[in-house]
Amino acid sequence: MKIFTDLSQITKEKNTFITIGTFDGVHLGHQKIIERIETSANQENCRSFLITFEPHPRKIVSKDSVIKLLTTTDEKLFILKKLKVQNVFLVNFTLEFSQLSADEFVKKFIIDGMGVKEIIIGYDHHFGKDRGGDLKKLNQLSKEFNFTLSMVEEVKINEQVVSSTKIRKALAEGNLLIANSYLGRYYSFGGKVIHGDKRGRTLGYPTANLQIAEDKLLPALGIYLCEVLLRDEKYYGLLSIGKRPTFYSEGEIIPEVYILNFDEDIYDSNITLNLIERIRSEKKFDSVDALIKQMDEDKKTALKILEKINN
Repeated sequence: MKIFTDLSQITKEKNTFITIGTFDGVHLGHQKIIERIETSANQENCRSFLITFEPHPRKIVSKDSVIKLLTTTDEKLFILKKLKVQNVFLVNFTLEFSQLSADEFVKKFIIDGMGVKEIIIGYDHHFGKDRGGDLKKLNQLSKEFNFTLSMVEEVKINEQVVSSTKIRKALAEGNLLIANSYLGRYYSFGGKVIHGDKRGRTLGYPTANLQIAEDKLLPALGIYLCEVLLRDEKYYGLLSIGKRPTFYSEGEIIPEVYILNFDEDIYDSNITLNLIERIRSEKKFDSVDALIKQMDEDKKTALKILEKINN
């Protein structure tokens, strides 16, 4: 997969299939669009381009809006590569760029810049200033500039349309089953292992504290069973996302993972966590002994889940 960050890096070529979008999460709906564009381009021996944006447009357009990402830019690019996307144009989304109308964007970036044979977009796609670019607008432009426009229908699971908004809602509610089903994979995040207060060692459950991207969305507070990817090896772990209310009245939210059957120094290492199942919500315990007893039960629950998964 080739990644371009400036229009000047891209040669103009008429035989180009293009899709446009933020693609946060790269969920099943996005994957359907990607499969369509890559299959069509390959069948017609053309190149394909996925146009996406950095940072997320809402960070620029709605500065008062706090947007947490399902996928950071690096995570998104990693997933797109796995989906065998040919080319990605990562557009620097600035305030100036946000003022481009749909007509101006298509003319400057696509018609005069990249060249296009066909644009393939999702059923609800909008782009350009004030989200003025939609199917109706693109249909007008396709006739004016002689390119084909195709629309990909929504993906539904249990009669519910898959969307990034619904995935965020499911994660906020701790409904990992729905979030993972809409993503078509485990929800994940990663970061560098940093020093914490080392309290887990005294409890018999040493944990790795993670420093993650500030704009990455964490799911609801609680205990999760997860895969732990470290140095090309896969382990399993119990992830705690919480404020540690047993010890602090007002703690910050800390993601920390206890890795099963593991005892190594991994400070400053980068690890990725794939969230399999939520075991329980966060709880304040009356004593340290009560907390340890619950952690023992969490471990038993995790091992039972893993037994089902691996059999």
